[in-house]
Formats: sequence, structure tokens, C-alpha cells
Amino acid sequence: MAKKLYVGNLPYSANDAALADFFAKAGAVESAIVMIDKMTGRSRGFGFVSMINDDEADKAIESFNGVEMDGRKLTVNEAKPLEKRPFRPMR
Repeated sequence: MAKKLYVGNLPYSANDAALADFFAKAGAVESAIVMIDKMTGRSRGFGFVSMINDDEADKAIESFNGVEMDGRKLTVNEAKPLEKRPFRPMR
């Protein structure tokens, strides 16, 4: 089963392919997504990586948490499930 990782403090130059290549050193990457700001089109500085194997995902957390990518120290941990937000009517 795939394990989803949160990757924070990404360099703003990072894209999906660069993130996938970086994490491929730890094992097979199912997907890598850098979150993009809708207004500016720039990276928001974080993303998510899905690793195919749980052991490789744990290895990636140990290997890359605190490691620099283009001059920025990454924060890598297991992603938390998205919490349901309360309904907010439009103004």
C-alpha cells in the first residue's frame, strides 16, 4: 500500500519532476506533487510524495528530513489525512 509523505520548506524553484527525482533515491515514487498558488502560479513551498512501499517511505523520512534541497532544509513526515471542514456559505 502506498504511503503519502508531506514535504515542507521546498525551494520555490521545485517542480513535480524534481521532487520525484529527489525522492527516487529512497525508493519507488508513485506520485509527487508540488502545491501551486492559484493567484501567482508559484510554488507554495510544500508538496506531497506517494511512495509505493511503506518501508521505502520510512527510509525517505529518515533520509531526507532536515536535508537541504537547493539551499533549503526539508521537513519530511507522514501526511495527515485531510480533515473535513465545516460548510461556509458564500457571502
